[in-house]
Amino acid sequence: MMEEIQALRTALEKPQRPVAAVVGGAKVSTKIPVLTNLVAKVDKLIIGGGMANTFLAAQGVGIGKSLAELDLVGTAREIIAAAAAKGAEIVLPVDAVVAREFKAGAASSVVPVSAVPADAMILDVGPQSVAHLSQVLASCKTLLWNGPLGAFEIEPFGMGTFELARVAAKMTKAGALVSVAGGGDTVAALNMAGVTDDFTYVSTAGGAFLEWLEGRELPGVAALARG
Repeated sequence: MMEEIQALRTALEKPQRPVAAVVGGAKVSTKIPVLTNLVAKVDKLIIGGGMANTFLAAQGVGIGKSLAELDLVGTAREIIAAAAAKGAEIVLPVDAVVAREFKAGAASSVVPVSAVPADAMILDVGPQSVAHLSQVLASCKTLLWNGPLGAFEIEPFGMGTFELARVAAKMTKAGALVSVAGGGDTVAALNMAGVTDDFTYVSTAGGAFLEWLEGRELPGVAALARG
């Protein structure tokens, strides 16, 4: 427990800068407090998964039949504005792996995010996005990661998440990055990529890790910290 507290404090309270955060997953609605807290604490906020589709829609990008929460487009714009005011850069995908069916082995193609077909779904970030995100990480000293970049549990839509995780793991092993990750889907994706042991710290406390990223004080942690 103390190891976890120390790892999270190192990454959030007194991090080596620049700090990047990867926040992914399906829904913006479950991560609004996380995003709101992190824009004030990080230098680069990388948004992936279905959440990125809502942010792309907020910028007027056509996302076809992709999973998105269009009722939260206004919230996404507020977060973008808050990030700009705090000097944090929001990083969104530049290309995407799209398919017309959400199933293993579905026929897929890579397109710029500006050219998503009306009858297709964004299911992963594309290779140009991975290359760009790798460059972003290369300029950072600390990484927080919560949530996948795509539908990683279904072949072949995990490549973006796995490739970026391997980049982060390689940087960590080289001593160039402090990497802290957490959340059930994140742990599963890191396990599938084979890099869990190469991150500085991986939290298995999904809900508590999210609350920490939201900036909420956890009573048990507070008591231990005082002790």
